Amino acid sequence: MHGLVVKNTGSWYTVHTDDRRSVECKVKGSFRLKGIRSTSPVVIGDRVEIEENNEGTALIIKIDERRNYMIRRASNLSKESHILAANIDLAVLVITINYPSTTTVFIDRFLATAEAYRIPVQLVFNKVDRYDEEELEYLEGLINLYETIGYPCLKMCAATGEGMDTFRQILSGKITLMSGHSGVGKSTIINKLFPDANLKTGGISEYHKKGMHTTTFSEMIPLPDGGYLIDTPGIKGFGTIEMEGAEVAHYFPEIFKFSADCRFNNCTHSNEPGCTVIKAVEEHYISESRYKSYLNILEDKDENKYREAY
Repeated sequence: MHGLVVKNTGSWYTVHTDDRRSVECKVKGSFRLKGIRSTSPVVIGDRVEIEENNEGTALIIKIDERRNYMIRRASNLSKESHILAANIDLAVLVITINYPSTTTVFIDRFLATAEAYRIPVQLVFNKVDRYDEEELEYLEGLINLYETIGYPCLKMCAATGEGMDTFRQILSGKITLMSGHSGVGKSTIINKLFPDANLKTGGISEYHKKGMHTTTFSEMIPLPDGGYLIDTPGIKGFGTIEMEGAEVAHYFPEIFKFSADCRFNNCTHSNEPGCTVIKAVEEHYISESRYKSYLNILEDKDENKYREAY
C-alpha cells in the first residue's frame, strides 16, 4: 500500500493512503542502518510504501525517490541534516523586519538551499502594520533587492488581512512549504486563511524580541482549492549542508552571472585577482549583504566555524 506522509510528530507518522484512509505509522528499524545522516529518515511530503498490521497501524517499509527537498544542517549535530519537507512545488519564507527580526544571512541561506534543489521561493514580509518609518524604509529596500534578483515578494499583515487574498491565490493547487523564525506569524497566517486549522499561536518575548515556539511538529494542511500547505516548527538558524565550495556561487543567481568572466575558472570570488564578482560588488551591481552571505556559506565548509546562529 502506498501513501503520502502528511504529519510527523517525532515518533509517529500519519500517512494518507491512496485509497483515502489515514494510517498511523512507525518507521521500520532498518532505515536507520542505511547511513541516512538525517535527524529523521522519513519526512513530510514523502511518498512511502507501508505494511499494515492487525492493530490498525503500519510500518513504513520504503520511501519513494524524492523529486526535491528542503534541507538544513541539524542544530544538535552539525554533521547531520534536517530535511524540512520533500516533493514540494513552492517554498514560502515568512520574514519580519522586527518582532522578531530576520537577518539577510538567514534569508540568503534559505534561498541558496532552494536554488540548489530547484525549488521556487516566495518571500512574504509579514507584520507590515507594526513597523516605524525607518523599518518600512528598510523593508522597501529588501523588497527592491530580492525582486531585482528575481524572487517575488509580498507584503502582508495577518492581523489586518492585507495581502491574504493574493497569498491564497499563490498557494492554490501547490504543495507549499512555509518556513521562518518562531514568532513571524506562520500559525496566525494559517488560521486566517483556514479557520478550521485552529493552530496554536504564540507571542513574542518583548525583552528579546524573539518568537516562542508554538508549532512542535510538521503537518500538511489540505487547501480548499487543491494542494497542501506544510506548516513547520519555527527555526532559529539555517546552516547549509550538501554544498561543495565551488557550487555555492551557482546558488546566488547574480553572483553566478558575473562569475562567468572571472580570470580563473576555479575562482572562489573571495580574494583572487581579476575577479569580476568582487568588482561587481565594489560597483554595487551585487548587493554587499548578498556577497557577505555568500562568503558566510563558504565558511560552512570548515566544520569548526559552524555556529548555530546561522
